[in-house]
Amino acid sequence: MSELLERVLPEDAGKAVLVARVWDPSAGGPRVAAVRGDEVYDLQREAPTVAGLLAGGDPAAVVGSAVSRVGEPRWSTVELLEASEAGDRSRAHFLAPIDLQVVKACGVTFVESMIERVIEERAGGDPHRAAQLRERVGTALGGSLDGVRPGSTEAERAKEVLQEEGLWSQYLEVGIGKDPEVFTKAPVLSSVGYGARIGVLEASEWNNPEPELVLLVTPDGLPVGATLGNDVNLRDIEGRSALLLGKAKDNNASSALGPFIRLFDADFTLDSLRNEEILLDVHGDDGFRLEGRNSLAHISRPFEELIGATVGKHHQYPDGFALFTGTLFAPVQDRGEAGKGFTHRVGDRVEISSPRLGTLANTVALCEECPPWEYGLGEFFAYLASHMA
Repeated sequence: MSELLERVLPEDAGKAVLVARVWDPSAGGPRVAAVRGDEVYDLQREAPTVAGLLAGGDPAAVVGSAVSRVGEPRWSTVELLEASEAGDRSRAHFLAPIDLQVVKACGVTFVESMIERVIEERAGGDPHRAAQLRERVGTALGGSLDGVRPGSTEAERAKEVLQEEGLWSQYLEVGIGKDPEVFTKAPVLSSVGYGARIGVLEASEWNNPEPELVLLVTPDGLPVGATLGNDVNLRDIEGRSALLLGKAKDNNASSALGPFIRLFDADFTLDSLRNEEILLDVHGDDGFRLEGRNSLAHISRPFEELIGATVGKHHQYPDGFALFTGTLFAPVQDRGEAGKGFTHRVGDRVEISSPRLGTLANTVALCEECPPWEYGLGEFFAYLASHMA
């Protein structure tokens, strides 16, 4: 196996059922595909949309049968990865592996990141105040809230203590209160995939990547697979006001997913991910390097609770949804001026990886300079109609 494949595919790729989307220049649109090592099978005639494939019941078995019927691979995984990295839209390349699913996200699902959000809010978007606030918040918490179950009696007591200290926050409310934060991260079809540029607003001076597990959930609330995601966060903008969450989270090329969806089967289930380690590696053109770890064993709410807060009698998703599950990682390492912490610079290479899901790689650019989002639902439906005639 080539070095590129070894880096991008899951460690146990031989057992993994991987679904991708490939932009096919000859067809003028996306193709649903299955990835097996360096072989990529075009499943478009078998499964016109990823959303439909996932909602059809036992999608892993459906993919296996479809690959058998297709017979021959159409593309090389390595060639698709190389074209994706090069940003060459004239060649077949990987896209984000979802199509009609809504992209939802849960925030403040880890105690450590919850504390950072409190600091972010109290600092009012000013990174210079963050170091002093970290010390004060840590003292008020008696070290940490690790192990406190959200919505529990202990959580309510912690809330009272923090209020007495004048440190209560809307972030602590969703972090240890009974209701998790769930918001819409990105419009349908707007997420970027492996190798694409990922955007931060030019106006933002304090921002960071958020390496996350993303669950793929059917319309009836059943998780059927997972992928990796980067829920880019503009800390200065959200820190000024939580009402600016949309401006901080939903911008051109600000949601990255991939490289593939790994479907649940006998060898890989939701339980397989409860202790997964998601790693972050940022390399800057200036020689700066940032490493981080998102340990899912530390998540404060189980996956089932996050899914239940998203879909049910209170809200339906007829095409299913992709759910960012939050991050433990909140970078405080200085980049340049002491006390200012970390922020992205244009050209940063961001790699998010895990043993069972592979590696998602993107390069940071300004939202205003990333390729504009032009392929929407109207064009997608017209493409599907022309290829099903």
